[in-house]
Formats: sequence, structure tokens, C-alpha cells
Amino acid sequence: MSTSGKPKLLIATGNPGKARELARALKDIPLRFTSLTEEGMEATVEESGHTLEANALLKARAYGRASGLPTLADDSGLEVEALHGEPGVHAKGYAGEHASDEERVRFLLSKLQGVPREKRQARFRCVIAVVLPSGREGLCEGTVEGFIAFEPKGTLGFGYDPVFYLPELDKTMAELPLEVKNTLSHRGRAAKKAAALLHHMINQGELS
Repeated sequence: MSTSGKPKLLIATGNPGKARELARALKDIPLRFTSLTEEGMEATVEESGHTLEANALLKARAYGRASGLPTLADDSGLEVEALHGEPGVHAKGYAGEHASDEERVRFLLSKLQGVPREKRQARFRCVIAVVLPSGREGLCEGTVEGFIAFEPKGTLGFGYDPVFYLPELDKTMAELPLEVKNTLSHRGRAAKKAAALLHHMINQGELS
């Protein structure tokens, strides 16, 4: 419990960009958000699941057990139709375990070399898991449809954001301010559902 009287919620990610997005998207929830760094924990849980749901739950359960706190974790994937759904759940390690975001983007673009715009459809998916010390669990999913651009644009995002093009806005995800991104991104949409779930847990006295 924080000094303000708000219960803590651990946002269990080692990605600072993702942590900022989630905290901003959940800012209206009467909780005090804490991080792995604040709790003196390292991001060491291996994402060994074969689905986004499995990985999100794996992380939320492990960090929840270790911290004793209500915990939220997510897993996201990029599904490109021309690549038969790749990289999917393996988006982070698609270009190698230790590849940078820039290297992942370059690798993805190399796989799509010669593929015309109309066949570059893609989907971002995010699954958020919320796990309470009581054992109560919840899953929330969000998706967004777009295309893979021919070259990266924008500096405001991370991961594959610079090449995820949204035709209705004529911009990539990395060209959008965080406030705009959170209204339409896969993570923002999943977070909106997670916010409703957290509100329900608070109202039911499960989070106090």
C-alpha cells in the first residue's frame, strides 16, 4: 500500500516504452503503479509460451508470486499475412535473440522485399494478463489492422511501430503522439479492457 492509500499494481515489463504506454493508458485507475525496477526485480522470466495468452499469464504469475503484488503483464505479436502470420508470438526474437528494434525492422522488411503494398496487410495483437495474489486472473485482448510500410518512419514508438502503417491516418504507429497511439493501438485497446477489469476488481473489493 502506498502512502496515498492507493493499492499498488506491478506493471511487469522490462521495456520502458511499453511501461510508459501502459501506465498512461491506465492513469485513471485509482492504483499506484510500480515497476520491476522500483521493486528491485529484474526482467528474467523466459517467454516460453506458444501463444500471447500463455506468455502474458506466465509473466504475470511469476512476477506476482515474486513480488506478492497484484501484477499486470502483456505480450504482443505482429502477424503479417504475406508471411503466413509471422513473426507472431516470436516478434521479439524474429531477427535473433539479441537483435535491436532497428535490426528487427530491417529483417522484417528484407522478408517482404518485392511484396506489393496491397499484399502487405498486417495485424498487431496484444494480450494483457492481470493476476491477483488471491489467484484471480483475467485476460484482455486488443488488435489493430494496418500494412507494413516500405521504409521506417517516425521516432515516437518502439519495436515494429516505425513500419506499421495506418492508412486511415496516413502515418506509421511511430509517428503518433502517445495520447493518440493509446486510443487506437493494440496495446491501448487491450489496456482499455484491462482498465474496466481493474475497476471491477476494485469495486468488488478484490484489489485493496
